[in-house]
Amino acid sequence: MKHLHAKKEVSSSKRILVETSARHIHLSKKDADNLFGNSYSFHKLRKLSQPAQYSVRETLDLIGRKSTLKNVRIILPTRKNSQVEVSITDCYSLGIKPVLRMSGNTIGTPKIIIKGPNGEIKAPAIVAKRHLHLSDAEAKELNVRNNQKVRIMIKGKRALLLDEIITRVGNEHKSALHLDTDEANAAMIKGKTTGELL
Repeated sequence: MKHLHAKKEVSSSKRILVETSARHIHLSKKDADNLFGNSYSFHKLRKLSQPAQYSVRETLDLIGRKSTLKNVRIILPTRKNSQVEVSITDCYSLGIKPVLRMSGNTIGTPKIIIKGPNGEIKAPAIVAKRHLHLSDAEAKELNVRNNQKVRIMIKGKRALLLDEIITRVGNEHKSALHLDTDEANAAMIKGKTTGELL
């Protein structure tokens, strides 16, 4: 189990892109085949800020005990394991327990039914912890390590100082703070926004 490093001062302040990460689904190859048919060819919608990641035109439905969330976006490429990322508000709507985790850590998390055109599966659902993506070079410039906790200030009419942000460092990452829709709405974030890394 990885231990989070204590907070330390970064080398200097820097403007960081702030993005709203709306509810979405990551699929394994096996689950993608079960939902859409073997070797289905997805239709790319748009490239995302993180290298090699993109959304597709196809969507899926999340079926909970209390309600169904329709047309939830899929993010590719496929991963080793499927995972659903939703907000706390989404969890209340679906009727599942909100569990705050970093992406990929799904042990003991609730499962949700995912319905596709070719069938249904069950996959773990998490509320993703706020996190800051950084490439190796960006992290070195800021004197920040992987899994370090940092703070970012977002200014505006509903300014927020966000604490407990976990850094995710590696060349598969690019500078961007990811917040879920609840957090973004709290700061009235709309469109392209930046924050100050403290």
